[in-house]
Amino acid sequence: MTAMVGEERMLVDGSLVPSSNGATYPTVNPATEEVLGVCADATPADLDAAVAAARRAFDETSWSTDVDFRVRCLRQLQQAMTDHADELRALTIAETGSPLFFTRLAALDEPVAALGWVADMAEGYEWTRDLGTATPLGMPARRWVRREATGVVAAITPWNVPHQINLAKLGPALAAGNTVVLKPAPDTPWCATVVGRLITDETDIPAGVVNIVTSSVADFGAPLAIDGRVDQVSFTGSTDTGRKVMAAAATTVKRVFLELGGKSAFVVLDDADLSAACATAAFMVCTHAGQGCAITTRLVVPRGRFDEAVDQTAATLTTLAAGDPFDPGTVCGPLISERQRARVERYVALAREQGGTIVVGGGRPSDKAKGFFVEPTLIVGLGQDSAVVRDEIFGPVLVVVAHDGDDDAVALANDSPYGLSGSVWSGDRDRAMAVAGRLRTGTVGVNGGIWYSPDVPFGGYKQSGIGREMGVAGFEEYLETKSIAEPA
Repeated sequence: MTAMVGEERMLVDGSLVPSSNGATYPTVNPATEEVLGVCADATPADLDAAVAAARRAFDETSWSTDVDFRVRCLRQLQQAMTDHADELRALTIAETGSPLFFTRLAALDEPVAALGWVADMAEGYEWTRDLGTATPLGMPARRWVRREATGVVAAITPWNVPHQINLAKLGPALAAGNTVVLKPAPDTPWCATVVGRLITDETDIPAGVVNIVTSSVADFGAPLAIDGRVDQVSFTGSTDTGRKVMAAAATTVKRVFLELGGKSAFVVLDDADLSAACATAAFMVCTHAGQGCAITTRLVVPRGRFDEAVDQTAATLTTLAAGDPFDPGTVCGPLISERQRARVERYVALAREQGGTIVVGGGRPSDKAKGFFVEPTLIVGLGQDSAVVRDEIFGPVLVVVAHDGDDDAVALANDSPYGLSGSVWSGDRDRAMAVAGRLRTGTVGVNGGIWYSPDVPFGGYKQSGIGREMGVAGFEEYLETKSIAEPA
């Protein structure tokens, strides 16, 4: 396997195959706008074949019942990805624009390491729990609760951190005994298909257990939500699309996991180390050009220290210029596509129209003739009802709003349709923890605490989704519960 293979094929029923009509589409380097190569552009017949293969592998093989074998296969996949880390890193940077430093974290290395945690957890999991005897309806009975695989899982993933999200679905779904049809985003097909290549070449995962279908069409995976052969849909993406997935899945009443949008608040209380807090907020919004659903993109600061906070945040942002993602010093790389850059630019223009002030950035870097780059941008002067304050932008854009004390800070942070993540900074730990407890979000970092880890459940409140990914809770998303009783 090489980092730039030129052409990647789908994985269907254990074979690496082109699309059934031979169609391909290009994958593009977002930092240079150069075509890296092509990927199979699937047809509906290809998707149907992938679902049929997954159904067959679940119904007709021992995959769902052989825990030891599944654990061994997961360890093989982890080892294969570790062995090819340098090639995967180069491919990931080229295809996604993820900065090199970020591939050593959530963009590659940490998701690969997490496969080991999932294997360990499955190996020691209590698959059957004995409830002992009781006398329901006057009849002595012994009862058990068993956890079993859901069946065929359709995993639909986005482009921002494809290894993280692909493996966060594949790992626990496979460990639980499911078979999978993975439909990656059109922008990042190679990050998925190279995993398929490693599965076929370097693991014992049986044919049909993992099927990876690539397409240039954004909603190509939509039929998976209504297909009666699919038992569960695991979707990560926008809230608008998540609503459609949920509605479609209702037609067959299948299980749905949704990890959706966010507009997370970075709350700074009046006794916080303002310099450290603002520098952290600036760094976070620039990481991978702000293309992360859990990134804190609203900086909520004390009104009495507003100007100071803006100055300190701006000072940090000016040191984080958008740059070459292969450069070890780059934090803010390119956006994934011209389409995404245009979206970010529309929001910056809207901020100006609505009376906002662009303190830093707001345009394209003058030294970048190629690539989908946007300057790290700081915006002030917008009301709580502004679209820039309320919408998920998915770019390196930070908006600052003022609060009038802890209660107001909590109210502002919670005044959002989303509830994915958040951050609280204070010089008083108890005070920070009290505010953190009042935020209606699935994850909260206190004074810079990092919650991201394979054993920590991740997901959101409100319109940020349903269910949890990672941790034991994420593993159990892919399990059914069966109760059994016999006469005692």
